[in-house]
Amino acid sequence: MTGDRAFSGEDIYALSARLFPLHRSIMGNGVRETHNVLRSVVPELVTKEIPSGTRCFDWVIPDEWNLTDAYIADMSGRRVIDIQNSNLHVMSYSPAMDAVLSRDVLMEHIVSLPEMPDAIPFMTSYFDDRWAFCVTERQRESLNEDRYRVVIKATLEPGSMTYGEILIPGRETKEILVHTYTCHPSMGNNETSGMAVAAYLARSIIDMSDRRYSYRIVFAPETIGAVAYISKNLDDLRTSTIAGFVMTCVGDDRAWSFMPARHADTLPERAARHVLTKILKVPFQTFSYLERGSDERQYCAPGVGLPVVSIMRSKYGTYPEYHTSLDDMTVLSPAGLWGGYQATRLAIDVIECNETLVSTVICEPWLSPRGLRAPLRDGKFLDDFSRKVSDLMAFSDGTMDLLAIADRVDASLFDLLPVVEILKDQGLLEPVEEPKSASRQAP
Repeated sequence: MTGDRAFSGEDIYALSARLFPLHRSIMGNGVRETHNVLRSVVPELVTKEIPSGTRCFDWVIPDEWNLTDAYIADMSGRRVIDIQNSNLHVMSYSPAMDAVLSRDVLMEHIVSLPEMPDAIPFMTSYFDDRWAFCVTERQRESLNEDRYRVVIKATLEPGSMTYGEILIPGRETKEILVHTYTCHPSMGNNETSGMAVAAYLARSIIDMSDRRYSYRIVFAPETIGAVAYISKNLDDLRTSTIAGFVMTCVGDDRAWSFMPARHADTLPERAARHVLTKILKVPFQTFSYLERGSDERQYCAPGVGLPVVSIMRSKYGTYPEYHTSLDDMTVLSPAGLWGGYQATRLAIDVIECNETLVSTVICEPWLSPRGLRAPLRDGKFLDDFSRKVSDLMAFSDGTMDLLAIADRVDASLFDLLPVVEILKDQGLLEPVEEPKSASRQAP
């Protein structure tokens, strides 16, 4: 387990505040600006581009959309809806226009949430030629003049989709994947938190003095970005990935949530559950893979089949501000972001430390001459150390890894590690090759 980090939840919150105002979509200059901000924490981030028209499995990279201004003005020129006030006001990929419209025609292109009168909904139309303004219900009700001028200053032309990666070598070539998405504008828990936490997670991994595993950190647009990344790296991912984590919804402090992979009992699932129950000791809700919604859909898809999970705070679609302007910086907190960081970082630490051991002696070893066993009273050990020694020797048969043993004896894996090192030094435990039963399931 690694030591204290050189940053805090306040640092992650400050990075979130810099990322939040940037206008992002699945492609465009906003994503590139986002990478520039991320590089203030991880200058190692390598930005790459995939040209429009590139086929990625069943998908084709679309043209690039860039928005510079948009508003609805009354006939006096007063802007009544202005993109400068909220990045969510214009549906992503709305085409350019400058027209005077009747109120009736305009209202066909106005989207609001009557049940949430102060919230602006988030809408996209990446692959359909349509436009819309998203407004609060109160703003919609105030549009009572006969005509309005509607202006969208945008370009849609061949360009490229931007993604970033950081490849971090370890002592072994097997990899742990960390993925987050970079395409939603100005939503706090839903997207901003994932980028900020993933950046600091990458920073902490890069700064580790010793890494057992190699790491692959990916920043890409949701869905099509993950599809594109997998299409370019499928063989490496399938060969090397032993665990993966999608960073999303990791910034509020109201709940803990867990999304498993398509296959049950994967290594990252076991590590995540261990951290939540045995280390952080927090209540959490486990969702079914039937309730998936982020890029675990791509990494766990048939033909890919990677063990990728998410440890979240309030899961997407479960909190009232989700996909609206109310999911702002007030939803995030330094404590919530630190918790989101800490849970996945601890799960990574668990995987780094996990190994399968086997006893070198037949039957129980004679512990007393080695000073490894305290006296018994009424059939109970008089100290916790001796209990751990006994349990580790009892279950280290070459088929159970340390994580399984820790769960079986209801202990934190980190609490067992010092005892493990003593037993190794005494020649009572030795590592074995990973058993076949622990290998990744077929895709």
